[in-house]
Amino acid sequence: MRFWLQSRVPQHPTGPCPCGSARGYAACCGALHAGTRTAATAQELMRSRYSAFVVADEAYLLATWHPSTRPPEVRFDDGLTWTGLTVLGTTGGSLLHTEGTVEFEARYVVQGQAGVLAEHSRFLRVDGNWLYLNAITPATRR
Repeated sequence: MRFWLQSRVPQHPTGPCPCGSARGYAACCGALHAGTRTAATAQELMRSRYSAFVVADEAYLLATWHPSTRPPEVRFDDGLTWTGLTVLGTTGGSLLHTEGTVEFEARYVVQGQAGVLAEHSRFLRVDGNWLYLNAITPATRR
């Protein structure tokens, strides 16, 4: 499995959060990346993982990946820029659940061409922390 990011060195933005919330990065996904709080829901974890791809935070991505499916590393592509996220739907994944799914589309540009990565992802809550498990439907790029 290969993932594409902008850079190997985390670039932490000071403006709006890349996940598309109305909050600033530091108050939103930045707090999760810094470890000052954890994701309350599967959707919040998915959004924070998207933001981690945007800022190239490999450590956060690996730390929030379930050990049974976690790769040894996340590979980066300097030619790809993530440009937006749309959450299409969720099941479970709340404070009351131990499992959840999030269906989303992540937009990007690579070599001047716009594209979309679509995935329906599964998350598990282990010891109170949400973790990405796998894709229910394989990620597709169009």
